[in-house]
Amino acid sequence: MAALLLGSISVVVDTSELQREAFNRAFAEHGLDWEWDRSSYTAMLGSNGGRDRVAAYAESRGEDVDAAAVHATKSRLFQERLRSGAVEPRPGLLSTIRAARDAGHKVVLVTTTSADNLAALDAALGDALSLADLDLVVDAEQVAAGKPDPAAYLFALEQLGEEASDCLAVEDNPGGVAAARAAGVPVAAFPNENTGDQDFGDAPRVDELDLDTLRGLLPAA
Repeated sequence: MAALLLGSISVVVDTSELQREAFNRAFAEHGLDWEWDRSSYTAMLGSNGGRDRVAAYAESRGEDVDAAAVHATKSRLFQERLRSGAVEPRPGLLSTIRAARDAGHKVVLVTTTSADNLAALDAALGDALSLADLDLVVDAEQVAAGKPDPAAYLFALEQLGEEASDCLAVEDNPGGVAAARAAGVPVAAFPNENTGDQDFGDAPRVDELDLDTLRGLLPAA
C-alpha cells in the first residue's frame, strides 16, 4: 500500500451529531421552524453537501430560503462547537496512522470540507494529532466539485504521484465511497454515528481502524 487516504473529518473524529446540532441551531438563528431529528438527518446522508441539503429541504417544503446563508451560519456554529468540545479520535485512528508512517505509507486527508472546518478540527485534536504531520490535506478550496465527484481523490493521487490501485481510502458515508470508487481507489467503509444504516454497497466495513486489516482489503492482498 502506497498511501492511506482518510476521506472525511468524520473518519478522524465522529462529528456527525455535532453537524446535525449545528444545522438545527442555524435554523433557529434564521427564524426557520425546522428541526432535523436523527432519523430525518440520517436519511439525508447518502449524498454530500450541507448547503445542497438545506436547499433541497426548503424546496420540498415550498419555502424560499437563502441556503448559502443558513449553511454559513451552520458552519460557524459547528466550528465553534468543535473547537470547544471534548472530541476524541475515532477507534484505532492514531495507532493506524503511526503504524502506516512507520511502514513507509503516506497518510492523507481527502475531504471536500472547508479549510475553516479543518482548522477547527486541528484545534480540537490538540496534541493527539496535527494535520500538518500528514503527507497531504485536500479541502474544498483545491477542487471544483464535492463528493461523490472523484475530483478530490484525483487531485490527491496527482499530488502524491501514486496509482489509485496502490492506495486505500476509508470513508464514512456512501457519497465518499462513490467518489473513491469513481477515482479507481479501493475503499473501506467506516460508518459514523449516523451512517451505520446507510447502503455502502459491497464496500467492506470496519468498526475500528487497524493497519493490517486495512492492507488486507487491497485487491492484490
